[in-house]
Amino acid sequence: MATKSSTAPKTPKKTCKSSKTCQKSAVPASVSHDFSLMAPDAAEVCLVGDFNNWENGKDKLRKLKSGLHKKSKKLKPGRYEYRFVVDGQWLNDPACDQRCPNPFGGENSVLEIR
Repeated sequence: MATKSSTAPKTPKKTCKSSKTCQKSAVPASVSHDFSLMAPDAAEVCLVGDFNNWENGKDKLRKLKSGLHKKSKKLKPGRYEYRFVVDGQWLNDPACDQRCPNPFGGENSVLEIR
């Protein structure tokens, strides 16, 4: 009985010690970005944008004693459009100078993470 010899190419060895390390290096790192809005009379401020599918109520800001509402969010490098919803009213970020038109006749604030 004849035996067949394997001619399949050998798989190259990984240069990383673990597959988790290899996967992490291929994905851009997230950056923490602080969103804030001064609204002392507001009961609720939410952050909405293309990073959370414009879902109101998903990213609520925390109200500080000073009246500043604040939220830190991790985002990957890229361009994001967003707005605040203050007690049901959609507002732009007054601290953000970069804006673009939206399909509803208003504007969205624009954030670029590099």
